[in-house]
Amino acid sequence: MKLSRTGATNPVAVGDIVLVEREQGNPGKGLITEIKERRNYLIRKSVHKTGQAHILASNIDQLVVIASLKMPRTSLGFIDRLLVSAESYSIPARVVFNKADLLKEDEFEYVEALAEMYTSIGYPALITSVTESLNMDAFKEILQGKTSLLSGHSGVGKSTLVNSIFPGLNLSTQEISDFANKGKHTTTFAEMHSLDEDTRIIDTPGIKELGLLEMEDDNLSHYFPEMQPFAENCKFYNCTHMHEPGCMVIDALDKGKLPLTRYDSYLSMMEKDDNRR
Repeated sequence: MKLSRTGATNPVAVGDIVLVEREQGNPGKGLITEIKERRNYLIRKSVHKTGQAHILASNIDQLVVIASLKMPRTSLGFIDRLLVSAESYSIPARVVFNKADLLKEDEFEYVEALAEMYTSIGYPALITSVTESLNMDAFKEILQGKTSLLSGHSGVGKSTLVNSIFPGLNLSTQEISDFANKGKHTTTFAEMHSLDEDTRIIDTPGIKELGLLEMEDDNLSHYFPEMQPFAENCKFYNCTHMHEPGCMVIDALDKGKLPLTRYDSYLSMMEKDDNRR
């Protein structure tokens, strides 16, 4: 069954507000009769099956991208695809770089630079380590009072992070597999957990690949907010910011006013490269 409007394979998503009609004589069972209009939702396109998509969650206050530099490595392209997806559905987002205890000094300095870069363009970033109790109070604080969708590769430590600040949940965790330092899936379906009266998290299965829903090329740059102040002054209204004369995005890039890694992600998405990991 698909939702005709979104093309999604799951008609009901975690976070949906629904009306339920209870079965007569069996109060423990019921039938969903209505899905209330969603305030927002995050959807991923199937990277293997054309035309199929899956709603990860709906009615989200924020997306928290959990990433790690090691065991497993999260590519910046993958982070940026998640951020573009959130931006396209007007969902605030932030980035958490976990497993800082595994990093050498120069690697930690690199992650600090990444965190500063993402924060500067509007995605507050945090560096965490459960082992070293690094920024765990700050991680708890960013979840407080919100419904947060936690997303990232398997093995980046989503469940371990949450268990460390809300041990009563006892979310399932597993060790990293030896094969290419890849995480094993511990969450097999999205599930919402209430941490207190006002705080909820939606734990998603580890995403191996992320396919974006089709976006028009002339709209993609709108989902890179740091580009917008420059794009508005381009010579051509339909500038792709790839090769046109008078492109103020390229000019800003040349002057060091835009992050090169983000622009590389933009080019990859524009060129439809297989940069989903």
